[in-house]
Amino acid sequence: MLLVTLPRISPDQASDRETEARVWWRMNDLGDGAPTPPDEVQKYYAQFPEETRLSSGRSRLEFARTKDVLARVLPAPPCRVVDVGGAAGAYATWLAELGYEVHLVDASSRLVDEARKRAERAKKPITSIAVGDARRLPQRDASAEAVLVMGPLYHLPEAADRLLALREASRVVATGGVVVAAAISRYASALDGLARNLAKDPVFRRIRDRDLADGQHRNPSGNLDYFTTAYFHRPEDLAQEMEAAGFQEVVVLGVEGPAWMLPEFDARWDDAVMRQDLLDVARALERETSIIGASAHLLAIGTKRR
Repeated sequence: MLLVTLPRISPDQASDRETEARVWWRMNDLGDGAPTPPDEVQKYYAQFPEETRLSSGRSRLEFARTKDVLARVLPAPPCRVVDVGGAAGAYATWLAELGYEVHLVDASSRLVDEARKRAERAKKPITSIAVGDARRLPQRDASAEAVLVMGPLYHLPEAADRLLALREASRVVATGGVVVAAAISRYASALDGLARNLAKDPVFRRIRDRDLADGQHRNPSGNLDYFTTAYFHRPEDLAQEMEAAGFQEVVVLGVEGPAWMLPEFDARWDDAVMRQDLLDVARALERETSIIGASAHLLAIGTKRR
């Protein structure tokens, strides 16, 4: 019998190899059919009014701050931007108005229909709008100067699928281009529960506790207020996924800072001086590693160098 001594590998290396194997399997299993996020995610967006979310409540801070970051990190228009997970086109419409050539892809046919309706009314419409899967985009190789991944990372619970989506973004973006990927913070449910006194509900407590344990968000209740199947990132995990996909100069920013938890948020936002203060503080804290995870949302920015 021939005995072969295998090299010792660390748990992290073993995990990386397992993820790579799953990526290969996913690439060969996707096929050419319709996009396949989890069924409960499709059902959630068939019911939840995502098309109006960013224009009300605390989400207005998320919208304003995300635009603030994009305005600083995207190449100047005119250039081509692919908005993956672009939903009803909130960011795509804004970017088109700024002079970008925007191509929107989303897995929800309902939200894609909403985006098309908005584009019909827009002065500068989105260039193309399609139903598609973040793991297999319709765009050609190196065909865009920037790619936004604005939702797929948190609706792909498996690490292999997230890596595949990021590698698709890398395929589509040109060398020297930028990719911006959105994520939900591992601690979002816990902080939201404190802010809104949700811990009285034992269902919420179970959801929150699993979020904190492994980032896997599951909502068996049917309560739309508790979101849907997702993966919640720690900031360092998001950076590692971007780097694993080959991006360089990766930075992870906190979007809202802690202000989204304020119980009197609406009153502050409606006051022009206080609104600007919320935005200024969020920008001042966006790179502070000790508090990035207190934001509900994270943005990772990376550059494709080869």
